[in-house]
Order: sequence, then C-alpha cells, then structure tokens
Amino acid sequence: MNNDLKILAKTIYGEARGELNNFGLAPLIAVGNVVLNRFRKKFAKSIADVCLAPYQFSCWNRKDPNYEKLKNLDESSSIFKTCLDIAENLIEGKWPDLTDGCDHYHAKSIKPYWAGGLTPKRIFGNHLFYSLKNFLSKNGK
Repeated sequence: MNNDLKILAKTIYGEARGELNNFGLAPLIAVGNVVLNRFRKKFAKSIADVCLAPYQFSCWNRKDPNYEKLKNLDESSSIFKTCLDIAENLIEGKWPDLTDGCDHYHAKSIKPYWAGGLTPKRIFGNHLFYSLKNFLSKNGK
C-alpha cells in the first residue's frame, strides 16, 4: 500500500469515521475530496503532505484525542477498510467530488476563525464545507 493511500485513509478515519452510522459514506468521501482538492490546488507536493501539514487536519495534532486512535489503529477493522476503499476510489478518480471543489471544512460543533462570515458551499453529516482558496484569491488575500 503506498503512503498517500494509507495516510488519506487514516485521515478519513480520524476525521469522519463517526459519521458513517448516521449519515453513510458521503461525509467520509467529502473529507477525502477536500484532501484531494488541496492536492490539486497545490497546497502540498503529495497527498500525504496535505494530510500531515501542521494544524490542517485535527486528527494529526498530537493533542487531539483522535491522534492516539490513529497511532493504535487496527488496520484490519471494518471501518478502516471502508476508509481505505474510499481513499482508493477517490485517488483512482472513480468517485465524484461531492464538495464541488471545497478545500476546507469543520465540524458543526466548532467555529474556526477562518469560517467567520462565510456560507458553507456544502454540508455532509456534521461537517460544513467551504472553498477558501477561490474566496481568498477573489478578495485579494
């Protein structure tokens, strides 16, 4: 398994695995879409680098409770296998971008500074999705 695939699957797992039972695959796919959109928009040189960039995906922050879950992940679990399947299908271009180009998201339960005054472009489960790169470039930032 290549590193991009494994790190993307772990990111989907760390960020959205709790959405599956209540909302199905869409929130997990949308998280993967955001990672790939960032990669395509040149946020980083690889998919893994997008996921592991400091303070971009909270599951990789050492103080986040999901970080320990990622470190101790049972890769044979059914939920991780689902995340791996999602990651593989997204990387291979078999599934669409449900977010329509979004490159940021956050859980409904938090209010990050960067989302102030913005309207989400899409909502999947308990996550709100935005396209900030286009917004920032249109507004001279």
